Amino acid sequence: MGHASITVPRIGPGGSRSHHWAARITIGGVAALFSLGVVVLARSLGRVEVVGGSMAPALLPGDRLLLLRRPLGSPGWPAVGDVVALNDPREPMRVLVKRVADIDQSAGTVTVLGDAAEASTDSRTFGAVPRRALLGRVIYRYAPVGRSSRAPWPPRYASG
Repeated sequence: MGHASITVPRIGPGGSRSHHWAARITIGGVAALFSLGVVVLARSLGRVEVVGGSMAPALLPGDRLLLLRRPLGSPGWPAVGDVVALNDPREPMRVLVKRVADIDQSAGTVTVLGDAAEASTDSRTFGAVPRRALLGRVIYRYAPVGRSSRAPWPPRYASG
């Protein structure tokens, strides 16, 4: 299958038209770049649902969140106050949603806490977690209807 292309005329000195190879836009190339962008975007985003009340009142059970995963080749350290999703260090198939309380880049660890300390299993229980345990930073709550909003949600909710 051939590639269609569009030649954009270039106006030269004195108003003359010339066709220059640099002014050629290949539709197949544009489509390939678009497809690559879609794949990169899909790999950069994730979704998670809040289960339990450890992040109340900022996040409630049933809230559905959009994550921005760590870009390839990036150290991807979150900031203190960011809400992140991570694998539970005790049950790696379980996903937790917590707020970053502290970062130790020298040790390669992150301390995560739930906003509602009495309802949270977090670094107070299992200690700081390795950076690689983080699945991504929460950037948006897309459901339920009426609760959609951008992150971050104020860290003032944290009960430390």
